[in-house]
Amino acid sequence: MRRIAKAATAVAFTAGLLATAGATSAQAQPATSTYEGCPPGYVCIYPNASWNSGHPSELYYQYGGHNLSNQYGVHRVFNNQTGGAHLYLCKGTGGTNCVFRIDAFVYSDYDLTPINSVLLTS
Repeated sequence: MRRIAKAATAVAFTAGLLATAGATSAQAQPATSTYEGCPPGYVCIYPNASWNSGHPSELYYQYGGHNLSNQYGVHRVFNNQTGGAHLYLCKGTGGTNCVFRIDAFVYSDYDLTPINSVLLTS
């Protein structure tokens, strides 16, 4: 029974990774505590496609649009918001022309070169 559950989990995880073209996403833990340096309720951006030893380079807490600067190449973006809040990656400034959504407790390795802002929503 355990073998079947592990296999099903592996298939579901792999399917989730393959479903997003151009980005790698995965489920993290619920936002009840700090995870990899990202406090609960925050969105954290790491300087590369890793957890960077638990040291995010950018942290966002307030709902709304936040402009990015000097974010080129693939970064790890982690939505550690609570209450099912969403994070959007946007090509426009101020949270406009959003092209990718990251649900709560999910991280994604994403090329931020064309991304100019993030939008945090409830």
